[in-house]
Amino acid sequence: MRDSPNLFSDDSADTVSTVDSTPAGEWDREVAKRSLDELFHLTHQYENTVEFRELVKFVIRFRAYSPFNSMLVHVQMPGAKFVAPPHRWRRDFKRRIKPGARPLVILRPNGPVMFVFDVSDTESMETSKPLPPEIENPFQVGGRLNPRDFEWLIENSKRDGIRVTESDHGSQSAGLIRIRDDLSESQLFKSGVNKSRQPVFVEIPVAYDIVLNRKHSRESKFATIVHELAHLYCGHLGRPTAKHRAWPDRRGCKRAVQEFEAESVAYLVCQRSGINNPSERYLRHHLGGDEKLPSISLDCVLKSSGLIESMTKGRLKPRKE
Repeated sequence: MRDSPNLFSDDSADTVSTVDSTPAGEWDREVAKRSLDELFHLTHQYENTVEFRELVKFVIRFRAYSPFNSMLVHVQMPGAKFVAPPHRWRRDFKRRIKPGARPLVILRPNGPVMFVFDVSDTESMETSKPLPPEIENPFQVGGRLNPRDFEWLIENSKRDGIRVTESDHGSQSAGLIRIRDDLSESQLFKSGVNKSRQPVFVEIPVAYDIVLNRKHSRESKFATIVHELAHLYCGHLGRPTAKHRAWPDRRGCKRAVQEFEAESVAYLVCQRSGINNPSERYLRHHLGGDEKLPSISLDCVLKSSGLIESMTKGRLKPRKE
């Protein structure tokens, strides 16, 4: 990914003779501030394509939780099938936690952490019923893209200064993202409602343009937006302002790593949404053997996947910045 130490290698083996002065290099030197990348750096987890492929398959199929939380479950129990907190096992499934069962730690929405248990660490009670299909077979993926998911993704992109438009391109051209030098144009983003229940809008300058191929299907357009957003949220394009902290500034990443990260995000988000996408072919080619993984930031891949996925589920609040 870069000329500074590999996130998945031993720092003592560093042979770089010069300091990488790019934003990506500076971001790498602060690896200790990012616990996830530090974990993989110290334990050498997911440093080859086989391990990464298994993680990706798990995160895709374990759709009850965010990509980041799915990864946390995989780190602690790779064979987990379906997890839930104790109160949900009792309330929804009439099951109890086995004595001595090991809790798994994940992040709680709008809070610190929560403890969950895999179905293998629960047992039935007298009032228990057969487990529903989503627990017996949680890895089933299928269906078509919900049109509302596509609409929410475009709408929520506005809060980060992203304008999505369509244009006529050749059949082999999917789309692209452009950084705008001129911020004179803006678009409205709904921030909520007032006391009279009337919608309130904020005006946000257009900092980026994503142009889609009008001839493509909704599913193809969705995959294209996700791919281009991944480039932005993984930090490949930098930030709109120096004070902006919603995503990292990793300009200077090698092109091959940028594409690997963006394709990984697109594959995760699209597959968890139940649709196939071209990223599957890309990753199948690069993850087919047992090779060393490119120096990607798994932290960025998983957090970007979670952010983009949340953008498809409903209206998000405006950025505080």
